[in-house]
Amino acid sequence: MSLLKTIEPQPSFAPRENVPAPDRLISGDPQFKTWAQDVAHGELVHTGVWEATPGVTHSIKGQTFEFCHILSGVVELTPEGGQPVVYKAGDSFVMKPGFIGVWKTIETVRKVYVTVTP
Repeated sequence: MSLLKTIEPQPSFAPRENVPAPDRLISGDPQFKTWAQDVAHGELVHTGVWEATPGVTHSIKGQTFEFCHILSGVVELTPEGGQPVVYKAGDSFVMKPGFIGVWKTIETVRKVYVTVTP
C-alpha cells in the first residue's frame, strides 16, 4: 500500500450518483456525483471529487470535518445565523464539525474533498 495518493480531478471511472435527501432539499433539482478515490485510517478519512448541479440544500456536518477545494463552478454557503460566502474555482474552505447552513450551487460545482469523521 502506497502512502502517496494522487487525486484525479477528472476521474476516468463512473461516479456514484445521488440526490439530496428530501429533508435536506430547499429548492431546485440538484444532482450529485461522487468519485471516491481514497479511504484511510480505518474508514475515518475519505478523499475524492464531488460534483453538484444547481440547487439549494441544507448542509449539516454533524461530527464531520470537511476540507473543500473548488475546481470549477460557483457556490454560496450561508452559515446558520451568518452571512453568505461565495466560493469559486481556486478557492478552498473548511466546514468544521457542527457546521449547519445552506449550500447553494449557483453554477455546477466540482470540488476535491477530504472528510474526517470520528
